Amino acid sequence: MSKIKEAPISEKIVDSARGVHDKIIKSQKPTMSAPVRSLSNVKYHQEKGYFEMKGKSKLRTLTVSTVKSFAQTLKMMALSKELIDENNMATKREAYYISKNWGKAGFAEQPESDTIMDDIEAMFMVNREQLRFAPEEKGGAVAGRLIVLDKDLDGSELKIDCTKFGSGAYSIPVDVEGLGFKSKAKFILAIETAGAFQRLLKCGFWDTSNCILISMGGVPTRACRRFIRRLADELKIPVYAFVDGDPYGYFNIYRTLKVGSGNAAHINRFFCVPQASFLGVTPQDIIDYELPTHPLKEVDIKRAKDALKNDPFVKYHKPWQAAINQMLKMGVRVEQQAFAKHSLSFVANTYLPEKINNSKKFLP
Repeated sequence: MSKIKEAPISEKIVDSARGVHDKIIKSQKPTMSAPVRSLSNVKYHQEKGYFEMKGKSKLRTLTVSTVKSFAQTLKMMALSKELIDENNMATKREAYYISKNWGKAGFAEQPESDTIMDDIEAMFMVNREQLRFAPEEKGGAVAGRLIVLDKDLDGSELKIDCTKFGSGAYSIPVDVEGLGFKSKAKFILAIETAGAFQRLLKCGFWDTSNCILISMGGVPTRACRRFIRRLADELKIPVYAFVDGDPYGYFNIYRTLKVGSGNAAHINRFFCVPQASFLGVTPQDIIDYELPTHPLKEVDIKRAKDALKNDPFVKYHKPWQAAINQMLKMGVRVEQQAFAKHSLSFVANTYLPEKINNSKKFLP
């Protein structure tokens, strides 16, 4: 898959609004249906490599108690159509403030407008960017053997060399669909923390290993995931994930990167990276490299046990089940920076080269 193809969203919005209008004219209660956005309504599709919706839907009927949310949904759909027709875009925050012109249908807080926006995404099975709404979030940072092909304001081509940022890095933009890539890198290393990214940058790891380093900065944003997905698809190179060894890193960060989330299953096909493999930090790494650890918190234990019981991805992969059970038995978690116990260069000079040369120790 290369670029997201713009679907005729404007026509879908008109058809949906016309259906509401026609029912009102007939003195019938109009309804709108959207998929249930939760882990309980997804299945892990191994061949495609991401979570898909099972089919459960929630029906919103116009009643006295739902009239405000119903009106807000229609107004947000109308705003989306206006932006599409004008070839314009609004940030999520701008959309919230635009609603202040909607009278009683305006949103009191942005989380309300974000929820309606997510519902509309699911209704039409498209992503937010196709609706012409952009997030405020930063996309991530990139360094290494990559040239990004972009355009400046007058349409002239720009070649951005990600090896030329010194101690800094290229920032992934919110919209990555118009970008092109040139690279002879052997692999992509997606890194959870900015600190670990900076350490590898300082050690020149991208140079000695001929790779592309990407800082996810915690849970990767949609732009960051889409950027990595496009790189993996177009360059035909593997993606290795390097995150903290705890349930949050395993499921909120890595699992989201690889197969997506239950809450956004309707768009996982655009933003997940099925090619990704989990390099580390694994529970076994704690033993093999004698790493300092911290006790699992109650929330860690709950998250791990919930994954074993309810996560379709974990339930499919026995190696992940074994790793989680090993972590629970050990009762500890570990951070990426724990390798500094040995030396500041240990992760770049010893750990990563050894793991990359022994992919049998990777988790799926």
